Amino acid sequence: MRNAPCPACRAPKAAGQYLCRACWFTVPAPARRALNQRDTRAMARLRALLDHINRGLPLAELEITA
Repeated sequence: MRNAPCPACRAPKAAGQYLCRACWFTVPAPARRALNQRDTRAMARLRALLDHINRGLPLAELEITA
């Protein structure tokens, strides 16, 4: 089974990762820290990331703090 491509740039990404490495390091550090948290709000943060991408907004402008 193939891994899904990066939703931001369509490049290959590792299994279990939200984005490819290049896109991941474009996301501001506070948002990366928030996305790395594994708690009851993790899916909401992932949805916020994907909504941001689907709206065509730059990853560098992503703000996820909770």
